[in-house]
Amino acid sequence: MPSQPERNLDTDRAGEAPGATGGEWNRKVLYGFAIFLSAFLSFQVQPLIAKLILPWFGGAAAVWTTSLLFFQVVLLFGYSYAHALTRWLRPALQGWVHIVLLAASLLALPIIPNPALKTAAAVAPALRVLLLLTLTTGLPYFLLTSTSPLLQAWYAEERRGHSPYRFYALSNAGSLLAVLSYPVLFEPNFSLRHQAQGWSAAYVLACLALAVVAILRQPGGGRETLPEAASPISWTTRALWLALPACGSALLLSITNHLSQDLTAIPLLWVIPLSLYLLSFILCFEGRGWYQRRLFLRLLAVALGAMAYALQPEFTSVSLLLLVPLYCVGLFVCCMVCHGELARLKPLPQHLTEFYLMVSLGGAVGGLFVALLAPVVFKGYFELPVALGACALLVLAVLHRDPQSPFYRARWQPAWLVVVLIALGINASLLAAVIKQSSRSRLMVRSFFGTLREADVDFTPSDSNRPSSPAPLQAMARRQLINGPIQHGVQFLTAERRREPTAYYGRQSGVGLAIQAANQRGPLRVGVVGLGVGTLSAYGRAGDRYTFYEINPQVIELAGRDFTFLRDSAAQVVIVSGDARLALEAQPAQNFDVLAVDAFSGDAIPVHLLTREAFQLYFRHLKADGVLAVHISNSYLNLQPVVERAAAYFGKPAVSVVNEDDPDNGVYRSRWILIAAQPEFLASPEIRPAGVPLPRASTFRLWTDDYSNLLGILKWVLG
Repeated sequence: MPSQPERNLDTDRAGEAPGATGGEWNRKVLYGFAIFLSAFLSFQVQPLIAKLILPWFGGAAAVWTTSLLFFQVVLLFGYSYAHALTRWLRPALQGWVHIVLLAASLLALPIIPNPALKTAAAVAPALRVLLLLTLTTGLPYFLLTSTSPLLQAWYAEERRGHSPYRFYALSNAGSLLAVLSYPVLFEPNFSLRHQAQGWSAAYVLACLALAVVAILRQPGGGRETLPEAASPISWTTRALWLALPACGSALLLSITNHLSQDLTAIPLLWVIPLSLYLLSFILCFEGRGWYQRRLFLRLLAVALGAMAYALQPEFTSVSLLLLVPLYCVGLFVCCMVCHGELARLKPLPQHLTEFYLMVSLGGAVGGLFVALLAPVVFKGYFELPVALGACALLVLAVLHRDPQSPFYRARWQPAWLVVVLIALGINASLLAAVIKQSSRSRLMVRSFFGTLREADVDFTPSDSNRPSSPAPLQAMARRQLINGPIQHGVQFLTAERRREPTAYYGRQSGVGLAIQAANQRGPLRVGVVGLGVGTLSAYGRAGDRYTFYEINPQVIELAGRDFTFLRDSAAQVVIVSGDARLALEAQPAQNFDVLAVDAFSGDAIPVHLLTREAFQLYFRHLKADGVLAVHISNSYLNLQPVVERAAAYFGKPAVSVVNEDDPDNGVYRSRWILIAAQPEFLASPEIRPAGVPLPRASTFRLWTDDYSNLLGILKWVLG
């Protein structure tokens, strides 16, 4: 609690005094409109600009996490600017300084990234994301974020004695509307260029509204004054102003990471957690008592326990139909507690900008922890267990120091000991989950592009009866490369079996059949988008050339060091490091006989590899009689209409090939689409028995670099 007397200003209507004139009402509407529109635009631009730059970084889910970090840091700068402006400049100068900066920010429009900043190299991707965002949206976003605290401070100066905090709820309502409307209204119906142009036009309107507010403001015009006798705010209170939003921010980013790393980096998966995060701010600061401490503390114990349980390695393959609601509800409960306790600590309006400054600093600290520190410190996605454990301990600290809490300065009370034991039990469960995951891996590495684990498995045959002799058992030993719950590659460890193609590339898979059919031509040139462990090189013969394109340097290192497909291959093997799309754009025609596209991380897909422009690039690199093989196995997205529509657009026949699981041979069920310029190839004896022709006509909207709609291909029954 603050160490100063706190008036219940939230019971006042935000800015409407008894007997308020029409002019005063219009002024309140103007303030509300400017705050609402600024908040809407500041959150509308986040998924928009992240989706614009996503293809430049291989479609990695970390682009969104890094983008959120950028927006939180700039939010801190915006709040710092509002605090400094209202503290250090005379009221008459504040408005004009703001107007000058608004005018300067118009030079950044429209917010479309400069293509000259593209590069296929995977060098310091996080820093490149931050640089791109700074150059594209830095100043406009900075000014939008400063709007809410700045205008609330101006309003509190004009209408002394009336709480401005409901404007904060209004601001978060605008933010919530922005993130909810993007995947269901803007993304499916407008191209990225039109979205950017529309946002830029709306930003001009926001600048005009803010300029009008700055010109018309009347500092010191209120009739009522605030009490002057206010005790200084303690540093403990300031620490909680920082720690509570830091915990909420860390939970937001880590849960978003956890959900999206194996689904796909789509705005829908970014929007759901962000919407719940914003909703908690709205409810806690709206002033109607939505946060009931006794209820939400009980829910918090259940939520933390359930999420800690779900993080155990045994639950990595649980359906998203269960996991998405579990983590989203858990996030909402945690944020309600963090932001509810934060709202209980809000100060009188004269400390408003300092309060918001500390809140934004906390958000930035949480973002820095997840986006920059965790990938360096942790080998796995361990920031979520850390954030959950920190949340439990932070709530203990809040309850222990709050005079209104039944556990105020408690030590040996039985109820307090039970609460402490629950928090410690949750942390112990989270620690056990981390230890289990680490112990089951022979190696764990992490980068901007995700976490990779290697595991050696001694026995996983389909028959549950173990063989009696040790020889068959030894022949089953294999090494796996794993990203989250998805296996990226498998290789048998015995010398007799290690050259067998496995995983999604077995001899009956679509790509396996395509290569075997193409072998009739003589030496082959094969291109592969996505290295995995190099399994496809097992098909290589003397005289063949296999070129792999891989964006993750750690995948290249592990495939060459810990797996032998590449060095065992009889073919010449070339590895091109960097984003495949950008690398292919820079190369002359490669004249591939077969080009396989399989750059999907788990069930996440880089959208830029499935657009019209991408397919046009693939066909440029294929021979006239070449075949394009696209891997579309996915638990959550139906990719067939996307590839089917692209094949129809280019007038090329296509077939779908599905092979079933063969666990004893390390082969997984997979679905490939083969597209060939020559129908005769698809009618060959190798492919025809397994290939199912795809229809040539489709009403599905063609994906382009400027338009894609992942919501439209989401499998709503998630398995």
